[in-house]
Amino acid sequence: MIKVIGAVFILLSTSWAGFEVSKYLTERPRQLRLLKVALQSLEAEITYSHTPLHEAARKISKQLQKPVSWFFEGFSKKLTAQEISVKKAWEDSLDEVWKLTAFKTGEYEIMKQFGENLGKHDLITQQKHIHLALKHLEREETEAVDRQRKYEKMTKSLGFLSGLLLIILLL
Repeated sequence: MIKVIGAVFILLSTSWAGFEVSKYLTERPRQLRLLKVALQSLEAEITYSHTPLHEAARKISKQLQKPVSWFFEGFSKKLTAQEISVKKAWEDSLDEVWKLTAFKTGEYEIMKQFGENLGKHDLITQQKHIHLALKHLEREETEAVDRQRKYEKMTKSLGFLSGLLLIILLL
């Protein structure tokens, strides 16, 4: 009886691990889409509404889901709370939220590079920088969706099957 309970716990825990890895693969494309929507909203707020950057970031944070909304909320607060450059506020906000996302280093570099140019140029140039960042994020999203299709089902199955293998080896 104890062996059966132990086997069930092993199977549940390895299956859970497989589903957690699979969740990461699913979450990354979703968060990339959110980030693209955020940059498109930022473009609209800056270009057409002529909204100040801190106000645009605050509005965007209320429109989006977590963890991307946390980034824009923190960015807005940093711009209004203290005397800080836009680049520094962007990087600090990025560093704070980064660990809570499913993003990889490619997205980090894209966002960091975008933050270096944010608020430094006229509207037309700023719009070009936003479009460039969106193109790079589009490429990352395509890659993330491909990885999800390739590996999502496999990670779930691998978790379950590794549990079965462990049970067989222990019996």
